[in-house]
Amino acid sequence: MKAITLTTITCLVAAALAISSCKKNNSQEVPGPEKGQDAKMLAEFLDSHAKPFEHFSINAAAGGVITTSQGTKFNIPPNVFITAGGAPVTGAVDISIKEIRDVSSMILSDKATVTADGKMLVSFGEFFVKAVQNNQDLGLRPKNDTGKGIMVQVPARPADNVMNGVKEVPMWTGDTTVSVTQHGFNYINQPVTITTQQTITRGVLWNQIQSSYALFNTSSGTMNFRLDSLIRWVNCDGLAAMPNPKTTVMAYFTNHFNNETASSYGGEQPSMLFFKPKNYNTLVKFYNVIMTPPAGKEGFHSYQTSIPVGLEGTFLAISAVNGQFYAEQKTVTISTPAGSDNYSTVSFDLQAVDAATLLSLINSMNSK
Repeated sequence: MKAITLTTITCLVAAALAISSCKKNNSQEVPGPEKGQDAKMLAEFLDSHAKPFEHFSINAAAGGVITTSQGTKFNIPPNVFITAGGAPVTGAVDISIKEIRDVSSMILSDKATVTADGKMLVSFGEFFVKAVQNNQDLGLRPKNDTGKGIMVQVPARPADNVMNGVKEVPMWTGDTTVSVTQHGFNYINQPVTITTQQTITRGVLWNQIQSSYALFNTSSGTMNFRLDSLIRWVNCDGLAAMPNPKTTVMAYFTNHFNNETASSYGGEQPSMLFFKPKNYNTLVKFYNVIMTPPAGKEGFHSYQTSIPVGLEGTFLAISAVNGQFYAEQKTVTISTPAGSDNYSTVSFDLQAVDAATLLSLINSMNSK
């Protein structure tokens, strides 16, 4: 879990309050939407259409096989579950599984497939598994114990061209929150440190699990891996083979960019930008806001020198402004930087859309 220290937040808040207190009270002004409401509206829209958890029950002592609606099999050994105190579990256990296998689900769940250092991943599945008994979260026996974890078989294409016929891919673990520490002073001027958890604006932070891989099984047509822990995101993704020179992409919203995006509202952003490379089950989220832009150049930029020149793909730009959704879907080929520039550009002209149209645009990203 990453930690962020904010040493000046108290001063910034105080300055903002001081500035706002100097403004005249004009009774003729029409109050705008409450700050953060557009971000909340967009987040609630995405969450309401995201893949739900699937729920199962299994006897802990006997084990068994769970098959999800997408055909993924979870082979659960007998006596694999333990309590928080390490005691073996018997009796019925409730299993909850969230499975993300396509780009539209990645957008709706805000789970892009990019490593912590900005590399693109070709996804064969993202998973979150939870086991509960008597309202208590359970764990799995350690890897070196007699329990051998949960074996997972994901329907896959072992001859997928974009993976160049590789037979194994790394396993990754995903963090969705950061620890934020604030330093200040209390009402009697004593130093105070407060640490809170905040949602990551990039959706999820993927880091490789050392010495852990998913293997193609050509006879079963599956990608097989062992799940050694619960209550965390994991995926079986391969690094995308993209040898072309890389560039930084500056993505300009020529209209309807919500400037509250520059601030953090629990990880929610009222303007969002996603990119799907053609023929890759990959989703890149642009979440770095362009700083101090002139009018018409608001928007996002990619990781530095991370997007291959010549790569064809489709962007989906989304904004929520004053309670209205705006969007544009745009297919592009990433251009070579112009002249002495060290970046490439793409611009968006967002149009008003209703919720049904926005959902249709998101779902159509699967075929791009």
